[in-house]
Amino acid sequence: MAQLEDVLHGNIYEWMTKIQHELLRTSTSASLEGSSDFVSGDIKCCVRVFERYSFIGSNRLSLSITMLQIGNEPIHISAISAGGSCGVVLKLNTWGETSFLEDLKKILYSPA
Repeated sequence: MAQLEDVLHGNIYEWMTKIQHELLRTSTSASLEGSSDFVSGDIKCCVRVFERYSFIGSNRLSLSITMLQIGNEPIHISAISAGGSCGVVLKLNTWGETSFLEDLKKILYSPA
């Protein structure tokens, strides 16, 4: 498992649209497996679950992203990747998980 938590500035829907578009371009095997958006008063929340095949681990891994914004305040983002290990009892590698999260970091922190 690899994890990222941070704060972003701007519009939650614009960020999620950018993330979704760019993550699906990172790999031919990448797919959006589920999504949810909801609003309660000034609170907006977006959840996305992506999957892709990991050649390193010879399996699929997931990346779950949750974003929360209250009014026009900064956006809180939590992203967790999982599923990239190939051990039965111990996690023998987490390269695929880390790589999936690194792709998200490039989207978040690269100049536009």
